[in-house]
Amino acid sequence: MFKVIALVACLVVVVSAGYYELDHHDYYAYPKYKFEYGVQDPHTGDHKSQWEHRDGEVVVGSYSLDEADGTHRVVTYNSDDHNGFQAHVQRVGHAQHPHGESYSNIDQHH
Repeated sequence: MFKVIALVACLVVVVSAGYYELDHHDYYAYPKYKFEYGVQDPHTGDHKSQWEHRDGEVVVGSYSLDEADGTHRVVTYNSDDHNGFQAHVQRVGHAQHPHGESYSNIDQHH
């Protein structure tokens, strides 16, 4: 018997909504929220996560994922009225490509 135990997804959302007018337009609510999620699936190798916080016009967050080449990508970002959107991308590890024939040597049929 083969057993697979996987944490497929964990989602936590905390949203602060504020006043919601009857015409569904709220131009005065203060935007504030926090969320995060993650996936750790050893069966498929799907590993990723993200979190984000917003307080007014300031947004900060990060996401990460395992790339197909074996590296791990981590992106941290922030945004505000003064600096706009800024992201910092890191690639952790060394890319590993499958051994064997190069794609340029594979016969292409159209």
